[in-house]
Amino acid sequence: MAGRIGDRLERVTSADTAPQPDSQPESQPAPVVHANANAPKAEGALRLATVNVNGIRAAHRKGMGAWFAGRGIDILTLQEVRAPKEIVENLLEEITGQNWHVVETEAAAKGRAGVAIATTLEPLQTRVGIGDSYFDDSGRWIETDLTAPDGKTLTVVSAYVHSGDVGTPKQVDKYRFLDEMVRHLPELRATKDYAVLTGDLNVGHTTRDIKNWKGNTKKAGFLPEERAYFDRFFGEEIGYVDVARQLAGDVEGPYTWWSMRGQAFDNDTGWRIDYQAATPELAAKATGAVVDRAPSWNTRFSDHAPLVVDYQF
Repeated sequence: MAGRIGDRLERVTSADTAPQPDSQPESQPAPVVHANANAPKAEGALRLATVNVNGIRAAHRKGMGAWFAGRGIDILTLQEVRAPKEIVENLLEEITGQNWHVVETEAAAKGRAGVAIATTLEPLQTRVGIGDSYFDDSGRWIETDLTAPDGKTLTVVSAYVHSGDVGTPKQVDKYRFLDEMVRHLPELRATKDYAVLTGDLNVGHTTRDIKNWKGNTKKAGFLPEERAYFDRFFGEEIGYVDVARQLAGDVEGPYTWWSMRGQAFDNDTGWRIDYQAATPELAAKATGAVVDRAPSWNTRFSDHAPLVVDYQF
């Protein structure tokens, strides 16, 4: 589950990293200059990025490393990695460089889900699963304890909530997972100095979080029943803070996912479904949040864009 990049003696062969069914083979793209490359980071700041990579093999081929270079990231959480441990570690070594620590969990169903956390900080303890054994091998929840710059314990979660499908077992599983989040998030808040839930949560909370919200009120991802969970997450009951919304204010978006079909990306017809949800003590330290939207449709390495937040210690 856990490993330190650069410490392994064995490498997977090139055949192991060949294109897999999660995407079509593509030629290596030309280097892309991202708008937020080399963005300054204040002394004492901790920069945390989260992104659904939609298959780490494909993201690597499409230039994820070019995005990562120069971003000054300290913690990177990933969802839908869709690859075994050895491949995840080797590709992350190529993307981040050596001496990063990686924890991950893959799904029992090959080519599905999978979440990971890569960090310059050494993990103190890592836990897989949200508490319900039904989800233990689903590759949807991993959390690790780190030492924050002020010496306190910071728990980082990488989560991938089910997309769901109305009237099917997929939606039943989604509600079961959200119920576990209702149970577990207060535990983290009560027992950790700081905690942050990051990842693709597959729900737009308010009408500000989806461009065409009127046409999606009966579809998974924007159902009133799903959104009610987020009222609880970000309300007095559970008390986490939607960091990106807190910093952006009452504006449309900023969106983090766009369909690969049609002109959704070019027209910014997106959804804001990727979050950093922090306990109030950590959220108070957030000084800036940005969605690293690719310069153009054909320079995207995923259908999601990274959400990057700076926390000042």
